Amino acid sequence: MKRIAEPARPRLDIRDLEVVLALAAVGSTVRAAAVLHITQSAVSRGLALAEEKLGLALFERGARGLVPTPAGKRLVSGAPDVLAHWAELEARVRAPVDEPLHVRLTCECYTAYRWLPSTLATLQQSSQKLNVTLAVEHSHGPVAALMAGKLDVALLTTSIVRGPLQERALFADEIVFVLAASHPLASRPHLTPAHLAQYPLIVSSQTPKPEARWFSQAVFGRARPSLEFLRFPLTEAIIDAARAGMGIAVLSEWIAGPYLEGTELVAKRLLGRPIQRPWRIAYRREATEAALRLASVLERAPPRVYPSAPRAEARRLRATSS
Repeated sequence: MKRIAEPARPRLDIRDLEVVLALAAVGSTVRAAAVLHITQSAVSRGLALAEEKLGLALFERGARGLVPTPAGKRLVSGAPDVLAHWAELEARVRAPVDEPLHVRLTCECYTAYRWLPSTLATLQQSSQKLNVTLAVEHSHGPVAALMAGKLDVALLTTSIVRGPLQERALFADEIVFVLAASHPLASRPHLTPAHLAQYPLIVSSQTPKPEARWFSQAVFGRARPSLEFLRFPLTEAIIDAARAGMGIAVLSEWIAGPYLEGTELVAKRLLGRPIQRPWRIAYRREATEAALRLASVLERAPPRVYPSAPRAEARRLRATSS
């Protein structure tokens, strides 16, 4: 078995160093006793004990009092650092433990998993002491999982939150409509609800039902036409179906943006009322501190939202509003 090295065992202790430093500073046992708030005899005994421990003289008497010997000078020069390190160690030991907070997080909308990991990586490099575990399995029922204590925090778009859960607004992204450049509607500056009812809407098969209802209400209001949907599990499949002219893809603009670099696809806004999807952070009361730390990071680093898109990208979107 490997032996553990024993720590160094110095012969002097802190009191020895204090006596030596006081004598070096004032040059006499009388004045050192006043500095240390002890008797002169105690200072003399302390010096004698320190010299006995080391086996050599630390001071010699001169015309102006006690003067450090060469050994005493070396001790005096190094003692302040030793005492400073000792005091720093005590301060660290006595300081309250600042343990990182652990939080279980899910996102109601699967598209959040496209930008959230990089945001969490930034979080780990920040001053926020927060460890986040993604609980993807609760994406389809985040509020129920929060109520059951299976989650601490959820990023929501449409689900309704009731007490005792808490919530806070974060940011909004915009829903745009992506279609092939050869599509009959591609030359129009914007789309109308009637246009959307004429062609299949290409959507994610992972879209939660509450968000589907929210989208229908945001676009058509109370008038709910019969719509045809093409559902795909992957964003790439949705984009490819739109590129092939199979219909109109419904996507967040920051998801659509990277696919608009070429000339095969265009993105349109809805006439008169761009569809802004609000994001919120919901959390259990006992996870308030962790949730607020997370919110402070997410608010400063939202996903790609339309108002902040570069002008060149805005032109690619060909998105206008009246």
